Amino acid sequence: MPAKKAAAAKGGPAAKATKTATAAKSGLRSKKPRKVRKNTTFQRPKTLKLSRSPAYPRKSAPKVNKMDQWQVIKYPLTTESAMKKIEDNNTLVFIVDVRSNKRQISMAVKKMYDIVSARVNTLVRPDGVKKAYVRLTQDFDALDVANKIGII
Repeated sequence: MPAKKAAAAKGGPAAKATKTATAAKSGLRSKKPRKVRKNTTFQRPKTLKLSRSPAYPRKSAPKVNKMDQWQVIKYPLTTESAMKKIEDNNTLVFIVDVRSNKRQISMAVKKMYDIVSARVNTLVRPDGVKKAYVRLTQDFDALDVANKIGII
C-alpha cells in the first residue's frame, strides 16, 4: 500500500487524473484578460542598451596637432611701416598661417620668443596672406625683441 501512495504522489495515474480534472474545470487554454490601455499613443517598451565594446580601436594613433608655433608664424615683416610700428607702438608684425587664430598666434609668439603679447590684431591681405600685429606688454620692448630676432 505505501508503494501505491508514493507512486500517486510522484506522478502516477491518480495524480495525472487530478491534474486533468483541474484542467478540464478551468479550461486548458483559458482567455487571459485583455490589458486596458488608457492612452491613445503606444509607448514602445524600453529595452537593454549595452555600452559599446569595440573589438579594435578605430584610430591607430591620436591626432597630432599640425598647427604648432613653427607652422603658425611664417616670418616677421620688415617693411618701413612695420619698422614704424616697432618703434612707435611697441608692436611686432608677422606673416602668419591663414588658418591660425589670435590665440594660436599669441601662444606661438610666447613660445618662440619668450615674450608676452598684450593684444593681437590680424588682417588678411588682398593676396590671401594673413598679417598679425602683435602688441607687446609694457614689460617688453619691441625694439629689443626685433634685435634679438634679427629683424633690425
